[in-house]
Amino acid sequence: MKKALCLLLLPLLFACDKDSDRRNVNPFLPEYSFSVSINRNLPQYQGLNSPLNPVPVDIDGAGISGLIVMKISDTDYRAWEAACPNQYPQACSRMTIKNNTTSKCSCENFEYSLLTGVGGGSYTMKPYRYEIQGEVLRIYN
Repeated sequence: MKKALCLLLLPLLFACDKDSDRRNVNPFLPEYSFSVSINRNLPQYQGLNSPLNPVPVDIDGAGISGLIVMKISDTDYRAWEAACPNQYPQACSRMTIKNNTTSKCSCENFEYSLLTGVGGGSYTMKPYRYEIQGEVLRIYN
């Protein structure tokens, strides 16, 4: 009986994706592959050296409309797509940082938590992966 149960559960174990909790399938935002490196010692990114200080990142090829990146702790960051998650990208759909923990989409006036990505509308902010490499923060999809 135990062998039969194990055989039934084994495919489920391999079907799980370790990054499934970081995925956010969104019909409005295309999936672009990218990888950018941010040197936290550069003046425009020094805000990433202190917690809860979100920084917009406007590097060519970084996401759809750029990124919003925030340090949570020495080993934890949040990297979000700057495009509003509940509409197709357009002129007004780039989110702005409202305060240290909130961003806002000016098209529909929805606000989103920079800690969780949750906010107005049906979709959460699009998260990106990160990797800490000394003073460099690599963000990728």
